Amino acid sequence: MQTILIVIVTLGAGILAGVFLRKRFVEARHENLEEQGRKMIEDALAEAEQIKKEAALAAKDEAYRLKQEAEKEIRRRQAEVAQEEKRYSQKLEQIERKIDLLDKREMDLLRKEKALTAEEKKLEERKAEVDRLVAEQQQRLERIAGISKVEAKKELIESIKSEARMEAGKEVLRIENEMRLKADRKAKNILALAISRYAGDYVAERTVSLVPLPNEEMKGRIIGREGRNIRAIEAATGIDIIIDDTPEAVLLSGFNPVRREVARMALERLVADGRIHPARIEEVVEKVTKELEVSIREAGEQATFDVGVHGVHNELISLLGRLKYRTSYGQNVLQHSLEVAFLCGVMASELGIDVKQAKRAGLLHDIGKAVDHEVEGSHAVIGADLARKYGESPEVVHAIAAHHEDVEPESILDILVQSADALSGARPGARKEMLESYVKRLEELEKIANSFEGVEKSFAIQAGREVRVVVNSGQVNDSTTLLLAKDIAKKIEESLTYPGQIKVTVIRETRSVDYAK
Repeated sequence: MQTILIVIVTLGAGILAGVFLRKRFVEARHENLEEQGRKMIEDALAEAEQIKKEAALAAKDEAYRLKQEAEKEIRRRQAEVAQEEKRYSQKLEQIERKIDLLDKREMDLLRKEKALTAEEKKLEERKAEVDRLVAEQQQRLERIAGISKVEAKKELIESIKSEARMEAGKEVLRIENEMRLKADRKAKNILALAISRYAGDYVAERTVSLVPLPNEEMKGRIIGREGRNIRAIEAATGIDIIIDDTPEAVLLSGFNPVRREVARMALERLVADGRIHPARIEEVVEKVTKELEVSIREAGEQATFDVGVHGVHNELISLLGRLKYRTSYGQNVLQHSLEVAFLCGVMASELGIDVKQAKRAGLLHDIGKAVDHEVEGSHAVIGADLARKYGESPEVVHAIAAHHEDVEPESILDILVQSADALSGARPGARKEMLESYVKRLEELEKIANSFEGVEKSFAIQAGREVRVVVNSGQVNDSTTLLLAKDIAKKIEESLTYPGQIKVTVIRETRSVDYAK
């Protein structure tokens, strides 16, 4: 029991001691926390004070910076204002000077106007005086002549009428005589044409080509809707296409054999291909033209090879090839040139002079005929200029120029070329005068048409009874095509002699081209 009591007392004492110690610990801890809180408050106040001071300093710096910028902006604005003020002052001075100048001019104008008014007044007074003197002089003349002004005017008019009738009668008589002479010439030309038609087969052989067709239906396709295909072929080639009752064939008529060959080849290809329309026609004609140019060059090269002439300039070779499609008095010029070259060579060999030079001169003697429809002058002079331009020797150049005695012969070579040319042309059946004059007239027709400004190309067709002229739509408008046709017709009348009449057709076409991409 006692032990229990002791234990209880001991427990109570321990509890009291623990409570006491806990209270002391809590009080000590509370005092420590209060001390820490005070310290933190003091530190916070000190830091806040420091931040406040720094903020104040930063605010002062920013305020100073803003002040500086504001002052700088104010100075800049003041400078601009001063500059504008100066500019406005200068403009104001200029305006004032101009106003002063205008005032002076106005004063000068006023003075001049006053002076002119005074002059006009003087002129009116003088005019009135002149009118008075003229009236007095007229009255005096009427008194002297014994007739009035009206009667004198009437007599003068009658006199002029009488003289005009006399002059008109003379002019009518002159025109009648002139027309009688022209009618006589026309009649002779018509008779000559009728007689020359006896050789019609010979001309037709050289001016007409026959193109066979697979069937009669192809003629309609060649003509095209409303004739657009046949017109496109004629416009592209300059050759007249004749579609008649000839079974499964069409005729190509034209004096220029190169164009006729182009038309023949193009038409054959179009018929074989089956696609016949204006765009395809132009494409095929262009392609055939290029191929024919190659063929022409090959013909020129073959001619130089046959004769044995080497080192001829490429341009002269091309011109030689073109002579294959040129005729002179019905004689093929390239074949004629080959004959002259061979004859020159034979005669040169017999005479003991340079055979190669003689053949060269003979081959090139008619080279001017390849371009004589494009260049003014004799074909001999044109050929000599071409030979000189492309490096031929002076002896050959002179022989070409002298073969028709446009210049005096100076050497044996000149005489050789003349003799060989005459021999080749004079052999039986070599030439036909009618064809040459006929072709020359057609060439002259095209030459006259091409001489007008704005003409791109021209084609003489229908055996010279029509000239079709294609003009540049940018240089010639619709309203001037009629005048151009009249001018060409007038020049043809003045320059050429021909049977019947010649129709001049001016064609103006506007094309718009675009590409789908």
